[in-house]
Amino acid sequence: MYVQQLRPVADSLGLSALVAALPLVIVLVLLGGVRMKAHLAGLSGLLTAVLVACLAYRMPLDQTLSSAAQGAAFGLFPILWIVVNALWVYRMTVRTRHFDVLRRSFGRLSDDPRVQALVVAFCFGALLEALAGFGAPVAICSVMLVALGFDPVRAAVVCLVANTAPVAFGAMGTPVVTLAQVTGLPLDTVASVVGRQTPLLALVVPLVLVGLVDGRRGLRETWVPALVCGVAFAAAQFAASNYVSAQLADIAASLIGAGALVAVPHARVPAAETVRASVLTGARGEDFDQRDPRPEVLRAYTPYALIVVVFSVAQIPAVKDWLARATRTFDWPFLDVVDAHGARVGGNVFSWPVVSTGGTLVLIAGVAAAVVLGVHARVAAAEWLATVRELRFAILTVTSVLALAYVMNLSGQAATIGYCVAAAGAGLAFLSPVLGWFGVAVSGSDTSANALFGALQVTAARESGLSPELLAAANSSGGVLGKMISPQNLTIACAAVGLAGREGDVLRKVLPWSVGLLLVMCLIVVGQSTPVLGWTLP
Repeated sequence: MYVQQLRPVADSLGLSALVAALPLVIVLVLLGGVRMKAHLAGLSGLLTAVLVACLAYRMPLDQTLSSAAQGAAFGLFPILWIVVNALWVYRMTVRTRHFDVLRRSFGRLSDDPRVQALVVAFCFGALLEALAGFGAPVAICSVMLVALGFDPVRAAVVCLVANTAPVAFGAMGTPVVTLAQVTGLPLDTVASVVGRQTPLLALVVPLVLVGLVDGRRGLRETWVPALVCGVAFAAAQFAASNYVSAQLADIAASLIGAGALVAVPHARVPAAETVRASVLTGARGEDFDQRDPRPEVLRAYTPYALIVVVFSVAQIPAVKDWLARATRTFDWPFLDVVDAHGARVGGNVFSWPVVSTGGTLVLIAGVAAAVVLGVHARVAAAEWLATVRELRFAILTVTSVLALAYVMNLSGQAATIGYCVAAAGAGLAFLSPVLGWFGVAVSGSDTSANALFGALQVTAARESGLSPELLAAANSSGGVLGKMISPQNLTIACAAVGLAGREGDVLRKVLPWSVGLLLVMCLIVVGQSTPVLGWTLP
């Protein structure tokens, strides 16, 4: 049995916290300062965490390596299992050219480029975030806006800012699932609190988007559809995350938000030619005037409809219980850890949701989609393998970061840092979202930031007398606002629209919005930690 220590270095909490923070410092410096590739920075941080665990915390080597293996296993399944299968579905739509049909369908929903930005960047981007995440929404939606005639810089900025409110529940709820896993908090509770924070961003972001597209005139002329879209999205995200399923939160929000937007009569009014001339400064795609047969349009929407149907059926209590029977729970080998108070930690047991996990449900929907799209089984298999090859570095990054997080959590490094951070007292509520924001800004992933800082936030909350669920959720909710300035997302956006090398120009445009919205989230969390907004929590 390994007993976690809080003060292993000279019996000093401060010195121990400095040593415990070395893996995180290494990762952040290598990513943000040295600009090392993310997977190499993750592996370097993992090696540092192993050395700190063994040399400073005296954790046996076999238990240290076993905790790293458990983190890597969780990174592969269920996290990457979801991402791979979701991007596989998208690749099949591109292969059959049904994605082009979908793109043209969106372009015909409204003549107003400001409304088109809401439909594509906010609503469809949220659906892509729900299904895949990890940069896919920014890349795909940026290309669609440029094809509609948007200037490449404006398209990139709009899509980066839009990729905020849905991020915490992206990739079938992967960030909150990870947060619950590393903190030991119930998933329903964590999702519920996050679902009472990020919807408040959804009220603001559509208004910000129309302002980015067309300045004050855009706000003055299209605030009604933007507000209706934001309210519908926020209400659906709140309801789904609190009363249905974290995995369905963004799917429901994106579809209901899009439906509400299209239903507003003002959204279908053709834009004045002066608006189109000033906003659409790029070249419109030549194929946008092509009329697609209705059956092909329906087939283009089918893969996403199938995913919604499969996940909805999986939430029926009888079906949910039946799928849960396939879940396997077993003691993780070579791991026997108790905390400083003698309580066994959750890492000793590993749960493997074979069928009920989101990735398996997406796979089932993807097989059905392949049949509908007319993709041969051999071609579908080849596309799946190509997706894995495309994500090989992302796979290495996620597994190394999760392995790093598990080593830090199980060795006691995260607990040491948490106890030290708790000295901030009441100010911790304000700083909590900032920590998540910083983690995502550097790593490019809310999932990674939750894995790195989730347990730390919970420990600090318990020591300072604040709600662990509130600060854990704040880590994720604050983190979503760091995604638009992360080097990973900036690179993806610029590469997608042909602006490679101009990441700095785009960063200067999105940074004020990232910091401004972060301040709003910090004030929300502070309010929720007091009676002012405490009534909003479950």
